[in-house]
Amino acid sequence: MSDALDQNRERALSKLFGARQQALPRGITSVCSAHPLVIEAALRRAAREGTVVLIEATCNQVNQEGGYTGMTPAAFRRFIERIATEVGFPLERIILGGDHLGPNPWKKLGADEAMARAEAMVAAYVEAGFEKLHLDTSMGCAGEPPALDDEVTAERAARLARVAEETARRIWQRPPVYIIGTEVPPPGGATHAIKELEVTSPDAALKTLAIHASAFEKAGAGAAMDRVIGIVVQPGVEFGNANVVLYKPDRARGLASSLSRMPGLLFEAHSTDYQTVAELSALVDDGFAILKVGPGLTFALREALYGLDAIRHVLDGGSDSLHAEMDAIMLSQPRHWAGHYTGSAEELRLQRHFSYSDRIRYYWPDRQAAGAVETLMKALPDPIPETLISQYLARVYPDVVTGRVAPRARDLCLAAIDAALGPYSTATASQ
Repeated sequence: MSDALDQNRERALSKLFGARQQALPRGITSVCSAHPLVIEAALRRAAREGTVVLIEATCNQVNQEGGYTGMTPAAFRRFIERIATEVGFPLERIILGGDHLGPNPWKKLGADEAMARAEAMVAAYVEAGFEKLHLDTSMGCAGEPPALDDEVTAERAARLARVAEETARRIWQRPPVYIIGTEVPPPGGATHAIKELEVTSPDAALKTLAIHASAFEKAGAGAAMDRVIGIVVQPGVEFGNANVVLYKPDRARGLASSLSRMPGLLFEAHSTDYQTVAELSALVDDGFAILKVGPGLTFALREALYGLDAIRHVLDGGSDSLHAEMDAIMLSQPRHWAGHYTGSAEELRLQRHFSYSDRIRYYWPDRQAAGAVETLMKALPDPIPETLISQYLARVYPDVVTGRVAPRARDLCLAAIDAALGPYSTATASQ
């Protein structure tokens, strides 16, 4: 990495980390999930490595109206802190972030109403002590184009930044740091097969920064611009329902070089799920120091649960199936996947369970689904035979056979998630 990129990374991460840590890593993983096992796995890995952990909630997932998790920002914080207390992780080493904060949950409403609710949401995030806010106002509301131009996007982002600043002053709290950007990938991944992505041009990234700086100043939020630490751009990374587009450094060389003209800033990479350690490391080398991951972690959890379900069937020959129960739940409540998956009945069935977008993650909190998982866990022996773990849970078998992971159902689920987190730790660790 060039000296300019290295200095930018350190300046940006130091603002994010605050006084938490003297030696800064090369980057940081942003864990975007509300599943308790994912949170626990992330905290346990950070405890082993002695690092800070960044956990983010999205606007649709957590907002002042509850989101699809039913949690407000304050409730999400309590949820994270409860898990941290249970595993003995220091609360002061947790950074909470808000992702895609803007009008997206209310984009079917008119812009005035949607933005008013977005402002209330941002205030709630700041009041709950969230320290990193990704301001995403790039989507159109009712009667507007699906994607807005840079000027409107920046003006609306500045409105939200002003609310965040005023809220922090009102409650005597350190104001948050910000992520901005207009070329923002869709939350949770694309809904179609992807062949090639257009990488953000250097000029577009620099224009985004300049337009936001002007809009923040005009809105009376110039101080907030000093705490913008990163920009979301498109480096050519994405996943759809059935394929993953891997990072190609050569295609993003011009974009990466533009960071040398943005003092104190880094890039935030969205949709990095399913990238290999080589691609993740290359992203960090090129200035994408914040790597966001979400569906890839619950995808690993679903793999483990279905593997355990297969083991149960081998052991007791029963006809009950977690796969069948989850399909029944998703068919009876299609709102989280209908419109995101397309194709024949058989293609839809496969996507409901095995899509990279992992929209089955929305259903694990359902009471019936949680009951089915609990029944599965209770039906499995302790220990589970290593030979069956080798057959159905190959992702974690090496750790089991060497004694690093106990052959118990819950431990195997945590290990599967941890295995998906491993490449991120390797890519972001100090070298």
